[in-house]
Amino acid sequence: MSQTPIEFKGSSFTLSVVHLHHTHPDVVRQALQDKIDQAPAFLKNAPVVLNVASLDGDVNWKQMQQAIASTGLRIVGVSGCKDEALKRMIARAGLPILSEGKEQKKSPEPVAVAAPENVVTKTRLVTTPVRSGQQIYARNTDLIVTNSVSAGAELVADGNIHIYGMMRGRALAGASGDRDCQIFCTSLSAELVSIAGEYWIMDQIPAEYFAKAARLSLKDGALTIQTLN
Repeated sequence: MSQTPIEFKGSSFTLSVVHLHHTHPDVVRQALQDKIDQAPAFLKNAPVVLNVASLDGDVNWKQMQQAIASTGLRIVGVSGCKDEALKRMIARAGLPILSEGKEQKKSPEPVAVAAPENVVTKTRLVTTPVRSGQQIYARNTDLIVTNSVSAGAELVADGNIHIYGMMRGRALAGASGDRDCQIFCTSLSAELVSIAGEYWIMDQIPAEYFAKAARLSLKDGALTIQTLN
């Protein structure tokens, strides 16, 4: 048993980021509700970060927060905030201001150092069935699953995802924002597929590819699918 009542440890979680492009709370609430209605299993009561970098003009933050909370989404923080008055309102609301990597202040350019040769990033390999309720996360690498993935299971990878069994759960590739990632399935019957935040629910997967071998990628910012040869 630990000698101290608490312990701080670093960890990593996959969170959706909602980019706000409108200052009217009712407009944002309706847009969010429409998205949630499309994928309730994925978005209902989901923890989210709000990115406010695109907001211009006055914002009634109390009303905005209430509108978003009314959809069931759980706001865990706000990013992209450069307006000092808005920062104060967000702080008074009890929400933390978060910094994404691309928002951090520029530091002096580092001295170039030659990368060591033969560096290998190990792919995460899963050979057992992925059961309903399980989540597997491949941080900074690809994920390969050689067995079946049940409905209600979730695969998350910062890189590509390969599934060589029946795929009935959710697959989220490019979780850290890499839009060049892809998803490869030998039998695609997924509840949801996502690459860098762009997603389809089951009903959006074209019928001719359902339960077939397929490959998903992004083209011009939108999900595309083709036969996996």
